[in-house]
Amino acid sequence: MKKILIYTLAWLPLFTCQSEKSKADTQSEASIIRFASYNVALYRKELGDLARDLAEGWDTQIQNIAAAIQYIRPDVIALMEFDYNADGALLEAFQKNYLGVGQHQQQPIDYPFKISIPSNTGVLSPHDYNNDGKNALPEDAYGFGRYEGQYAFALLSRFPIDEKSIRTFQKLKWASLPDAKKPMNEDGTPYYTEDEWEAFRLSSKNHVDIPVNLPDGKPVHIILAHPTPPVFDGPEDRNGLRNFDEIRLLRDYIMNADHLLDDNGKKGGLAQDAPFVIMGDLNADPLDGDSYPGAISQLLDCERIQKVCALGSKVPASKGGKAHNRSENDKGDPAFDTSFFGKRIDYVLPSKEFQVLDSGVLWPVKGEPLYEQIKDKRASDHLMVWVDTKY
Repeated sequence: MKKILIYTLAWLPLFTCQSEKSKADTQSEASIIRFASYNVALYRKELGDLARDLAEGWDTQIQNIAAAIQYIRPDVIALMEFDYNADGALLEAFQKNYLGVGQHQQQPIDYPFKISIPSNTGVLSPHDYNNDGKNALPEDAYGFGRYEGQYAFALLSRFPIDEKSIRTFQKLKWASLPDAKKPMNEDGTPYYTEDEWEAFRLSSKNHVDIPVNLPDGKPVHIILAHPTPPVFDGPEDRNGLRNFDEIRLLRDYIMNADHLLDDNGKKGGLAQDAPFVIMGDLNADPLDGDSYPGAISQLLDCERIQKVCALGSKVPASKGGKAHNRSENDKGDPAFDTSFFGKRIDYVLPSKEFQVLDSGVLWPVKGEPLYEQIKDKRASDHLMVWVDTKY
């Protein structure tokens, strides 16, 4: 298993936040922790292209992404679709050349602790998973990718990380999940051969538990995943079923299911008294879209999740989604959308131990800060989701 890279830079004080964080100014700022998830679309078609764009410092899309982060100023942020590389140079360049430089009238921001997460994307399996008669990327990788680490994810944090306690489930087999939703052909035969099924990894990227130590010394488990989109398949619904079971893996983990086995051979899931925050692009909307029925409800209805920002009054929302993103036949409120394609698929889900003070989706309307930088997918086809908590 590839080593997860953790490295630090000298800490710099945060500048005064100019974003929605000021809404909580009656609280003690030091006790408020802002968690965020952002699918930043920082991948490229060819290996090496992102390294070039990050090194140059003037890529417009990356400047817009950095401005959004500088505006919201999360304490801990998951970056979905940020390419993995083994030496961590991509995250270093993002910090130095973009986050560390004020973008669009925003103040620089520094994250001393960074993690680049290995991914199944672009890792070629020995099988012809798409049944086209050949074994080749991107379709026959354990996770769709033209090169290893494409569409991976990363974590930036103001707070120290407990490196020795990180757990990953990159290599967990789909078949090891009790009652796994095995894809079947219309004639009732298995879509995958027995050898293919036994070798298939459940996680399309990775499932990771990263303990972070908050300023008061209390640890919180940051649980990250980016399940496959439930589309780009056939009547067997192999991607929809995989998405469902990737989300189920998250639920099984926070419920301490005894059937789990991580990449280091440790059994079981998370202790039932351990606080956590699940973050990521989960590619499942509670009401709309093509996900398998009940996929995201496995988390939103879970007893360990803080309901107020899962289904209650603090569900992250924006004016931009409400104003611009009503899709035909959608049942959900577009204010809750986190993507330009009209779905709520990006999540920040704290455990019930957290008090949720505020939340939002950074999708500005005309006249609000960063409207020009975020509109029309100028930063990403997703929007940043954030939640302010006390613990």
